[in-house]
Amino acid sequence: MAEIPVVIPKSWPFEEAQKVAARVAASGKTEALFETGYGPSGLPHIGTFGEVARTSWVRRAFTELTGRASRLLAFSDDMDGLRKVPDNVPNREMLTEFIGRPLTRIPDPFGTHDSFGAHNNARLRAFLDSFGFDYEFASSTEYYATGRFDAALTRMLECHDEVVAVILPTLGAERQATYSPVLPIHPRTGVVMQVRIDRVDAAAGTVFWRDPETGEGFETAVTQGRAKMQWKADWAMRWHALGVDYEMSGKDLIDSVRLSGRICKILGSEPPTGFTYELFLDEAAQKISKSKGNGIAVEEWLKYAPPESLGQFMFNQPTRAKRLYFDVIPKSVDEYIANALKGQGQTDPANPAWHIHGGVVPQSAHSPISFAMLLNLASVVNAEQPEILWGFIRRYIPGAAAEDMPLLARLVEYALAYYRDFVRPKKAYRPADAQERAALEDLAAGLRAMEADVGAEDIQNLLYEIGKRHGFTELRAWFGCLYQVLLGQNEGPRFGQFIALYGVAETIALIGQALARPAEPTAEA
Repeated sequence: MAEIPVVIPKSWPFEEAQKVAARVAASGKTEALFETGYGPSGLPHIGTFGEVARTSWVRRAFTELTGRASRLLAFSDDMDGLRKVPDNVPNREMLTEFIGRPLTRIPDPFGTHDSFGAHNNARLRAFLDSFGFDYEFASSTEYYATGRFDAALTRMLECHDEVVAVILPTLGAERQATYSPVLPIHPRTGVVMQVRIDRVDAAAGTVFWRDPETGEGFETAVTQGRAKMQWKADWAMRWHALGVDYEMSGKDLIDSVRLSGRICKILGSEPPTGFTYELFLDEAAQKISKSKGNGIAVEEWLKYAPPESLGQFMFNQPTRAKRLYFDVIPKSVDEYIANALKGQGQTDPANPAWHIHGGVVPQSAHSPISFAMLLNLASVVNAEQPEILWGFIRRYIPGAAAEDMPLLARLVEYALAYYRDFVRPKKAYRPADAQERAALEDLAAGLRAMEADVGAEDIQNLLYEIGKRHGFTELRAWFGCLYQVLLGQNEGPRFGQFIALYGVAETIALIGQALARPAEPTAEA
């Protein structure tokens, strides 16, 4: 068995992996079990990707540290009762007849699977498979019905009163009067019943309860899928039954993790090592909510950027609240490109690209041109077709071809889509003031004096010289002028490289057009 190295790579997945390694070593287990949970009443979303990706990175780091085997269980709580009819499904009226029933015992409104739960589980698996995640799928319904949880459920009955004592202080007076961790399935209606449990018979493995509408009494066995647990107790029971070693969760579940951990200890097991990640905020720094629709869907991100860039966004500072809106996409793409370039031919576990690519950064993960540069090129030439950008790219990189540069080829397509939907509608040029006008005229003259094949660094040095010569105490203001006056936006690329890509003669003409604009700023669609 591999020894844990003295020097641990400086990245948060390895810090987490150390905790898992210590736990597994102390337990005497031969492999580690990682888990992610999923509520299949809705479709997979960007948070689903983030949790599975982050857990996978910790798992990979664990393997690198210890050489031990591990598994990742993607657990679907598909035995949960349907609380309300989702807005984004067909046949909504039909679903209203099945409120309260387990998702796997409700007809599929899409008509493609045996149940609504099976349909959403299939969507989850297709979603995870599309990103190449290595995982095992687990269905709560299957685990309950086949008896895999029976021993743990019987143990839950033995500890029933202790578990209730943990949860009661967190509930209101009305809910306290009826709370039990056990939710029996009604033998006639099939509804997951949230009712008072009148008596628990741990030896028989049953609970006694009454139908609140009819008053009829029932004795229900908690095994073989005839009952399920309330979710905090269910989470703890699952950890106990399966021996989960690691599970991360969002900041909004801190109290739930604490309570489930206490229940897990009551059942006789140590709760898994955990990690709390921060939640995402929208552009206005408000918490992202699926009901509000103020976030970005995975499909939306992937319309404008490669999946690796989404991985880069998820990798960065997971314990810090981050704004998740469309403006963050270009930065995430270029951070990924920079890290992928550093990782070419190297094994650096501190590099996010190492984690994103599972330990080996492929040679194809390389682009000689940044995404921001492509966006600005598309903006200046009002590009609608890839070949327009490739014309400039081939002049900058003779012989460049899409088949030889697959990442760059994808970025060209993404850049056109992003420019069309986000850059072009917001383009707004402003006129140059007297100081800026003099500097731009000087820049045009300096560019005319340069050789045709001048390099990006020489152009960048000229830009620095002109900025200083014209009294820009902060060069940031000079480059802000270039972006706002020439490109119609507040930010932009390294301008020397942009001129080298766009062309010296074309940039001189661009300066002429900018200086000829009227004094009032104009917005151009």
